[in-house]
Amino acid sequence: MTKQTFLQGTLILILAGMITRFLGFINRIIVARLMGEEGIGLYMMALPTLFLVYTLTQFGLPIAISKRVAEAEAHNDLYKIKKIMVISLTVTGTLSIFFMIGMVMFGPIVATKFLTDERTLYPLLAISPMVPISAISSVIRGYFQGRQNMKPQSYAQVIEQIVRICCVAFLVKLFLPYGVEFAAAGAMFSVIVGELCSLFFMIRMFKAKKRVKIRSNFVQYIKTGRQTFNELMSIALPGTGSRLVGSISNFMEPILVSQSLAIAGFQTVAATKMYGELTGYALPLLFMPTFITHSLAIAMVPNISEAAAKQNNKLVHYRIHQAIRISFASGALSTVILVLFSVPILNFMFGTSDASRFLVLMAPFFIFLYVQFPLNAALQALNYAKQAMWNSIISTAVKFAVLVVFATNPQFGIMGVALGMIVGVVLGTMLHLATLIKVISFRLPWLDFMKMTVLFLATWWTGSQLKRLFPLYESNIAFFLAVLLVLSAFYLFLLFQFKFLSKEELRQLPILHKFIK
Repeated sequence: MTKQTFLQGTLILILAGMITRFLGFINRIIVARLMGEEGIGLYMMALPTLFLVYTLTQFGLPIAISKRVAEAEAHNDLYKIKKIMVISLTVTGTLSIFFMIGMVMFGPIVATKFLTDERTLYPLLAISPMVPISAISSVIRGYFQGRQNMKPQSYAQVIEQIVRICCVAFLVKLFLPYGVEFAAAGAMFSVIVGELCSLFFMIRMFKAKKRVKIRSNFVQYIKTGRQTFNELMSIALPGTGSRLVGSISNFMEPILVSQSLAIAGFQTVAATKMYGELTGYALPLLFMPTFITHSLAIAMVPNISEAAAKQNNKLVHYRIHQAIRISFASGALSTVILVLFSVPILNFMFGTSDASRFLVLMAPFFIFLYVQFPLNAALQALNYAKQAMWNSIISTAVKFAVLVVFATNPQFGIMGVALGMIVGVVLGTMLHLATLIKVISFRLPWLDFMKMTVLFLATWWTGSQLKRLFPLYESNIAFFLAVLLVLSAFYLFLLFQFKFLSKEELRQLPILHKFIK
């Protein structure tokens, strides 16, 4: 089984993320055009509950599995690897069954009392079988990450999206005549089918390169696995804190939004529609560059952990600095495009530009989010997960406070929700950065800040000029794509001029090594 270097593993994850993000947008476009803002609102209101249950079920084990498997792999300890897998499958399997039953039992209460829209019950019930499927997938994914082989999970992500796209249109159309809530449930069920196919693929990959037999003496390994369980929990529990804060935040968000908008005087249907515009149209575009930063974060954890164990502080600082550079480089272009071309993007993708106000307001601040992922990963790798968790708690609490204050005001309404999200993103990133400055004396050179500013302003000015030179871009998709291509080419030129991407880094990629001297 092939082991990849830091940049090789990152590139594989980025390519897979780019493909899955593109396929995900196709899926989102299909769902949005078939169900509209109201259907998307029901769909997005139900998802946070799944993410919360998903986090509780995983219990932070994927990262713990990755680190412990890597340690056992270094000593070729197959017995230890099998124990890790058996204990992890037992824990996540048990929790997943428990929480799946809980979703079914308490779904009506969540839908009617918290989300204030009883129609969300149907997508909640439809998505509940996803819990055990995702639990098993997370264990196998952690195993492959621990062996520093990012290919299986990358292929699995692509397979999942392809299957989901193939199913979603059929299922939404099948259930839409019965009501938009049943259509949302059909969209949810397509997610389950995709995840199930992804799981089957990873199981096959695991068996193809099998080094341990999971089923043999399974019970015996459980009985003698207390020490392994404790070793996994020593990593999993601190890491769970930050993830749990995020999941609880996502779970509480639609509840607070619906309650706050109700206080402001908005009817349930109108509130659901506005929330659908924000979370179904604007947020997916704002989160678009995160497949790059998330890939960086995954690859950073084992790399920085190894460097810290060897007390190679210079490499630790370089990796964090490198991640910030790449994260900003991936996010700056997206920010400029989303602000300058929000209307045509939304029209071409979703057939409506109602969410343009959210993109124009939020995009300039969401560049902080793109940097936040690798900063959080660095804190996790350096054993400062507790500090990262408190940063998340503080930023989430402030976000909710701002959200409630402004969303309950009829003059702000749903824009108050957007303001709360902005405050949470900016504050969370600044707290992570402040923590790294405090614990390892991390410094980002002022020259880099100047380069980032010049890069952003130059790209913005160029995009504005292209809008003026090609006025047909709003109505003609060919002109629009041409404008984006020219702007992207100019941006890529600036990246190399300002050395955001260096030849030394590109040489580490086998596909480019022979072409770069």
